[in-house]
Amino acid sequence: MLEPILVDARGHHCPVPTLKLRKAHEAASPGAELVLLATDPMARIDVPHFATQIGAAVLEITDEDGGVIRFRILKAV
Repeated sequence: MLEPILVDARGHHCPVPTLKLRKAHEAASPGAELVLLATDPMARIDVPHFATQIGAAVLEITDEDGGVIRFRILKAV
C-alpha cells in the first residue's frame, strides 16, 4: 500500500486548505489516501463538502495538538 499523500494547509484560511486538497487530489491515483492538516475551523465544513462534490470519502476527522484538524480522505477508484 502506498504512503498517504500529505497536504499541509496549517496556518492558511479557507479556501486555501480546499484548494491545496483539490490540487493534490487531481494528481493522486485512484484509491489514494490523502491526509490534510488544517488549522482553520471552517475546514470542518468546507473539506467534507468538497469531498462530497468530487466523490471522495472522508474516512476520519481528528483533532491534534495545536489546533490542528487532521482529515483522512480516500480518492474514489
